[in-house]
Amino acid sequence: MADIAITELSQELRAAIAGLEASENLDSVGVVTKVGDGVAWVHGLRSAGFSEMLEIETKDGIVEAFALNLMEDEIGAVLLGSDAHVSAGATVRLKGTTLEVPVGPELLGRVVDPLGRPLDGAGPIKTKATGLVEREAIGVMGRKSVHEPLMTGIMAIDAMFPIGRGQRELIIGDRQTGKTAIAIDTMINQAKQKTGVVNVYVAIGQKLSKIARLVDRLKQEGVMDQTIIVATGPSDPASMLYLAPYAATAMGEYFRDNKQHALMIYDDLTKHAVAYRQMSLLLRRPPGREAFPGDVFYLHSRLLERSAKLSDDLGAGSLTALPIIETQAGDISAYIPTNVISITDGQIFMETDLFYQGIRPAISAGLSVSRVGGAAQTKAVKSVSGHLKLGLSQFRELASFAQFGSDLDEETKSQIERGQRLTELLKQVQYQPMSVWEQVASMYAVSNGLFDKVSVAKIKDAQIALLTRLWTDHKDDMRTLDKGDKPSDDVLKLIHKTAASAAKGFED
Repeated sequence: MADIAITELSQELRAAIAGLEASENLDSVGVVTKVGDGVAWVHGLRSAGFSEMLEIETKDGIVEAFALNLMEDEIGAVLLGSDAHVSAGATVRLKGTTLEVPVGPELLGRVVDPLGRPLDGAGPIKTKATGLVEREAIGVMGRKSVHEPLMTGIMAIDAMFPIGRGQRELIIGDRQTGKTAIAIDTMINQAKQKTGVVNVYVAIGQKLSKIARLVDRLKQEGVMDQTIIVATGPSDPASMLYLAPYAATAMGEYFRDNKQHALMIYDDLTKHAVAYRQMSLLLRRPPGREAFPGDVFYLHSRLLERSAKLSDDLGAGSLTALPIIETQAGDISAYIPTNVISITDGQIFMETDLFYQGIRPAISAGLSVSRVGGAAQTKAVKSVSGHLKLGLSQFRELASFAQFGSDLDEETKSQIERGQRLTELLKQVQYQPMSVWEQVASMYAVSNGLFDKVSVAKIKDAQIALLTRLWTDHKDDMRTLDKGDKPSDDVLKLIHKTAASAAKGFED
């Protein structure tokens, strides 16, 4: 760490420390001894608490920091601004508060930094409330089991790995395999289905051009009005990258605690862990697995535990988390991925091979899981997706034998052919989430063999024809089905008849 002018100020520094000790004011006042790389070491401040705000007096005004290292005779403080004007010998005072950020509906539609300051050039934000950046998670008695569906609009997820309000579902995979695309489609679906769920998207060290493109897309899809974006770029100090997910969670908790529902997207926690490691090394604290509470597991567990479905006594609000983790060469068993897998309630694993085969979203049926599962699944989707995951997993196992078609028995052949059609059906274009009735009708048609005579290449065409006919001729029935209740026998017969008729136009 760079010591700024420590030799020139050593006598003054000693005099300042001696004066501080003589005044017996070491509890609430301190003096900077060293500073550099965004970290200040402070002598004094004996009554400071973890994450407490500090004010450093400089020639150019106050620079804020927060206490992260609490040692016997000094404090390691992380600066929230530039360290250019902070020098050894500067006076430091306790602000008397822990780190808080603005929260509330006033933030909707805005792009802010981790301290709630606007980045979108749309003027200042005046909120009526603030929320604690570090806050204890709700206890077991304040929670309720996850039972309400949070529809993503992605058929492969809603059918096989359903997500419920209050759940924490990890999205994991290599770089550029469509992880963020799943999160964005889920955000778009909340607006499309008018669920009232507020989206909070936190970009940790993402390129600012990428964030700008995302904002444009969300405005285009009509989602931005119910979205808060907390943005940090690669050039931002590590302290901002570290704070971003905690600050965003505080913003999401406001809605959860006010009987509403919020969706948190952390993109991505791998960069968060890197920023934390950088800060830990600068503060000379062990960043490894053995260093509880200073380790990376605790970093992410105390963050993700704040997502919950609240009990009826607390208003029954919910905060759902979709953390994103980037793997290296598909290594799901690495240190950070295994940490977050053990904290979350399931994971959606994006497979690189599937992605390059053109199967998108490239979700692995074998390695993905939802530990809440059917408890939070829409009854309509549950009624037609029972054997979908098993069938798809078996097909992927059998697919390697498909080239030896002549040597296979009829049952295996039909299983492979059904699997090929199912795989084709589950392909979905980005920014086009599907409603409940569309998913139910599509899955019913393929799983009941109504598309068995349609060639694999024409499955999507047959699906579009089926959905178009159903919406054109039976709009009221489809609206009823879209509510999510188990479809009646009459509706299933209707889908069966329409699917059989639609398939005829695409048979070989």
